[in-house]
Amino acid sequence: MALHSVLLPGKPQSSLQALSTVEWGRKRIIAYVSGCALVLLGNVDRLIQTIYHDVEVFGVAVDEISGKIATVAKGRVFVYAPTGGEEQFLKWALQSRIEIGGNTRPSTVSWGGGEELLVGNTSLTLWSTQRTPPKKIWEKPLANPVHIGEFSYDASLIASVGESDRLVKIWRRLSIGTEAAQFDFSYLPHPRAVTGVHWRRPFSREQSVDNVLYTIAADEVLRVWAPVYPHDLHLLQLWAVIDLRESIPDSLDYGKTMARSSNNRYVMFMDGCVFTHAVESAVCSVNEGERGQEVFQRLVEVAKRSPEICVVFDGRGRMSAWGLENVGCRTRRTTNVFSIMHAENSGMEFVAKGEQEVFVQFHSFSGGAGLTVLAHVFDGRVFWYEARLDQFLDPSPRSRRASLLGVLAGHSEPIETLVRTADGKSMLSSTHENELMVWSQSKGDNIALSKQSSISPTNRVRRAVILDNGNYVMTLHDDHVVLWDSTQSVAKELERLDFKVAGKMLCLLLLPEAQDGLKQYHVVALSSEMKGIAWGITLPQKPSELTDGINDTRPTVHEFATFALDMKEDLLMILPVDPVGWNATISGTLDTFSREVVVTVGKSGLLESWTAKVSPDESGLRWLATSTVDTCIESPSLAKGNSIRKIALVNSRRSELTIWDSRAAQLEYQQHFESQDVIQDLDWTSTPDSQSILAVGFPHRVLLMCQLRYDYLSAGPAWASFRQINIRDITPHPIGDSLWLSNGSLVIGAGNQLFVYSRKVEELDDLSKKLQLSSLKARLDDIFEIVSHLNGPVPVYHPQFLQQCILAGKSGLVEEILVRLHKELKNFHEEIPLDNFLEIPIDTFLAREEDLSTAKRTSKLAGGFFGSYQEDEELLYFDETLAKSLCSLLTRIPIPHLMGTEQINLAGIVECVAQVKEHRRSIDENGARYLLSFRQHGLRREPADMSYREVVWAFHSASQEILIDLVNNNAKGKMMWPQARESGIFMWLRDPEAIHKQFEIIARNHYTSTFEKNPIDCSLHYLSLKKKNVLMGLWRMASWNREQASTQRFLANNFSDPRWKTAAMKNAYALMGKHRFEYAAAFFLLADSLKDAVNVCFDRMNDMQLAIAVARVYEGDNGPILRTLLEDRILPLAVEKGNRWLATWAFWMLRRKDMAVRCLLSPLRSLTTQGTDSPSTPTRIEGRLFLADDPALVILYRQIREKTLQTLRGVEKISPEAEFQFILHTARLYDRMGCDLLALDLVRNWEFLRTSKDVHKPLIQFGPRHHFRRRSSITVVDEPPPAASIKLGVTGLGGGAGGMVKPPVAVFEEPSMDWAF
Repeated sequence: MALHSVLLPGKPQSSLQALSTVEWGRKRIIAYVSGCALVLLGNVDRLIQTIYHDVEVFGVAVDEISGKIATVAKGRVFVYAPTGGEEQFLKWALQSRIEIGGNTRPSTVSWGGGEELLVGNTSLTLWSTQRTPPKKIWEKPLANPVHIGEFSYDASLIASVGESDRLVKIWRRLSIGTEAAQFDFSYLPHPRAVTGVHWRRPFSREQSVDNVLYTIAADEVLRVWAPVYPHDLHLLQLWAVIDLRESIPDSLDYGKTMARSSNNRYVMFMDGCVFTHAVESAVCSVNEGERGQEVFQRLVEVAKRSPEICVVFDGRGRMSAWGLENVGCRTRRTTNVFSIMHAENSGMEFVAKGEQEVFVQFHSFSGGAGLTVLAHVFDGRVFWYEARLDQFLDPSPRSRRASLLGVLAGHSEPIETLVRTADGKSMLSSTHENELMVWSQSKGDNIALSKQSSISPTNRVRRAVILDNGNYVMTLHDDHVVLWDSTQSVAKELERLDFKVAGKMLCLLLLPEAQDGLKQYHVVALSSEMKGIAWGITLPQKPSELTDGINDTRPTVHEFATFALDMKEDLLMILPVDPVGWNATISGTLDTFSREVVVTVGKSGLLESWTAKVSPDESGLRWLATSTVDTCIESPSLAKGNSIRKIALVNSRRSELTIWDSRAAQLEYQQHFESQDVIQDLDWTSTPDSQSILAVGFPHRVLLMCQLRYDYLSAGPAWASFRQINIRDITPHPIGDSLWLSNGSLVIGAGNQLFVYSRKVEELDDLSKKLQLSSLKARLDDIFEIVSHLNGPVPVYHPQFLQQCILAGKSGLVEEILVRLHKELKNFHEEIPLDNFLEIPIDTFLAREEDLSTAKRTSKLAGGFFGSYQEDEELLYFDETLAKSLCSLLTRIPIPHLMGTEQINLAGIVECVAQVKEHRRSIDENGARYLLSFRQHGLRREPADMSYREVVWAFHSASQEILIDLVNNNAKGKMMWPQARESGIFMWLRDPEAIHKQFEIIARNHYTSTFEKNPIDCSLHYLSLKKKNVLMGLWRMASWNREQASTQRFLANNFSDPRWKTAAMKNAYALMGKHRFEYAAAFFLLADSLKDAVNVCFDRMNDMQLAIAVARVYEGDNGPILRTLLEDRILPLAVEKGNRWLATWAFWMLRRKDMAVRCLLSPLRSLTTQGTDSPSTPTRIEGRLFLADDPALVILYRQIREKTLQTLRGVEKISPEAEFQFILHTARLYDRMGCDLLALDLVRNWEFLRTSKDVHKPLIQFGPRHHFRRRSSITVVDEPPPAASIKLGVTGLGGGAGGMVKPPVAVFEEPSMDWAF
């Protein structure tokens, strides 16, 4: 995913050769050195490559013929050659290095012709770099070390000058093309030390023109040297002089502007070739109205004289431009040097008011709007300007002559940490060398960072916080804190305060304040011993009050509290919480709803979130633990929490990422990365509607992850990677740190560079295509929009919303939505947006299903003759005809806000709803839920078993006969065990006769499935049915099988005899050794060892359903083996995986319906003491996954809580507070699924059986009759006798009581209503 970005490539060196720019191969290359790095740019926001050296580099030169680059370090020169011809693959690689000797720094490098490199130090040396290693072809020792040394463009002359030298040496090459070069020289005398030289650039290197040299001396005079007299002893003669000081005279109101007066003059040379191309660009870019203006005509007149341009600036931003015509002509006239313009405001001011002026060096070239200017300010910045030449040289006053495209700045050392303000509008970057910089970001969508201040403390900074939008910084050192004023370019220390605390300081955080706008802050530091100190900071209302010297408003720092937090285990990390949402304030109360400020991480993986509140009089600091999450991840290496209660955690190997919801203490996501991907940074942000985005930092890339809607039906992930930023191609340095800013831009610090990436998307990458974002009708060009689409509320016609409505029993609402959608799609137009609610009133979504059905019947009767006549062509009610028409529309019309797969899924739901509609009169609500899921399951490509949720719906259905027929018909009457396991039929069938009948059908189908009709395939099934004789008959017909005779003889024996039981057991173990597990289980059944057969199915075949089916068929639902299987294997498995659906089914099968109700709400580990929930074997991490909390559980809970006396017993054990929290948690789940309307419907229409006021009143009050009605539902008396208790280690479950009546059946069956029809 390509994104717009802004670069801060690093702080340029303050040297004359720190920056070089050439046009090579029709590509503009800008190279500059920063610290140990060589930065190569193609544009202000396009970084080509960063090359790091193992030593600091001070200068760079680029050869515009060969493209080679030379960098200068102490005692050596590095030469890089370009590789890869195409622009996207263009890189530079080290070709060779030149050892100069000693540890002195070469002053200069310059490229000549034929890939020759001039190196200046204590001598001038010429090297040929055509071959490796480079060859020295000339050397001349000098008395004064070289300060500047440059080749002329035709490589025939060299100009060199020493440090503080007033003589410029002009070296003329006497031999061309020979290996041993020879030079003679002459002097150009100056009255003062020479500070700069510049050779005139020809239009092309093939052009034969005289060499012209410009020199600038300390007397602030520009001298132009040209070969006016070629036979003179000196190679160049003085041709013209421009007094730089007089070129910009002081203003008439000098007395008023004395504070802004400037004694410095800076010169920008605009060679004739650059000026001509810039004029051509200006002519092409002006419109017809501008061509007649005086300023444009003046530019044309100047261009006709083909001058060289010299532009002079002073420190105040004033400028003047001079033209030099016919430079080098022998008949010099006074008009050869003429003034072009003078302006009091150039719009290019490089030093802020009140700050000391520094040297500025200019590089100009044609490009962009006409003229591009790089202003290298020797305080560590390069200003990148672009201007149209007629506006730049306009003599009339202008407020803006050039546009600032960017500033190249940054650190000179590798960045270690980044810290931001709570609102994300300012940030602080720090390096390992204790260099700190404060950056601020302008308002709006402009993502450019501007340097506000630099801080250079004498002592090592351990932690830091930013105050008051970056105007102040507080740094934490080993034994003191310092408050800095960062309103100026160089920060000033305001106050220092010592402290003493036990342990090592691990965290420094700024507490959110209860009131916004006050200039009072509270900063807290926590140590490894959980000891802490709190400081109060009072700041002036305006930063200008401090500079104005008002004593009453001077910032103050005072320590107001020390404290200790109670920790139960060894502490590993203390981390401040990322305040996403950009809200820096909290409520005035201290409770679990307060915003979290810090997260502690224990060595066992225990996460604790804390909030804090300062007392109004600063008498103390109160802490409260808001949540605790036991992740069971030993010694995590990284953790980061945010203020909307999401915590990201990385394991000790930095290879696995987990994301936790601290409010619900549940796992939302888990991903394992390859060994080469080491996670080293985590950062949170959020969209304006508080949807979380996580940046996961690796050494050379950052992966952005966003929340997805919870999807319980397809068990989809709750998070996904949607964008990747890879910086490996532009810098080899690993990422040091990253953070988010308020406008959604991401800042990455790598080496000494800062990369600022906008949230705007230019093109989608592979990750986005995996999420099918490219299939959307509307293009998403903002990561906030992408996240809102992936995780925001869904329209009512979205498949997820429809599926959840069906599970909630709102089938009438689903039909209403599909009818409305059909109507809208028939009149659909691309320009008219589709309403997310399909213009259905909100009250319709919040109405109870019975009320909605009544209203629908009323409207149907009230329609009358005229109603049906007026809308004769429209389908008003959902039926098979409307379903076919709607599916046809869905295949042709791309629906907004739906991806391709979602639209296909929607068509599948329409078909399924139509099929369920056919059976609606003969099937109950639970059967309809199962049938719909079963139909949708058949549309999926990958084979998988039905989830336990669907099994439970079918288990509680009173229409199982119809479901059996539908499942058999789906298998075309040839159901075999894989299809049976997929449908879960032997888990949800309740009738023993139906179970035996279906198992016999499967046995018969397995036998006839092959041409040979192998009895082995059905042995397990017939022996489970205890039909050995049938199996023997099948073996008599298997004459082709070589095992026929031996098997017949063996089966003819009496297996009630211990001898033959032992023989059968031995055969079973022998078969297990051959990995024939199913056949081995059959022989265990032959030996009447059901337990062993069940264990083989469960453990060796990994088929829990087969184990259940064999046990239910062989001994029935009341057998001891099935009970043991449920208690010892299935319930612990449900606890381990956190599967409440499996747990409630198992408890119901065990006749513990009270527990079946309780396990829907209560923690599973609290309901049983067996299996993996013991302290030695804690619950696996999968058991904490969000999928364990299905919102459909509340539907089942509402359905079965009043079904029988046992379920009411279970409800009695659930406190009203627990039920209240369960409802709120389910509403949050609906919200995370994008089904906000269902969340609202749940909290609005939920009925509590009892409130906290009548918590002590029993729900069950016996009268003379045991069957009674309550809230229009029949409650069945099903209390078991005391002997029916099970060994679950549960206390206080409300077991059997005296006076209970044993029910005639285990499950209530509705009476037949056939008489009514």
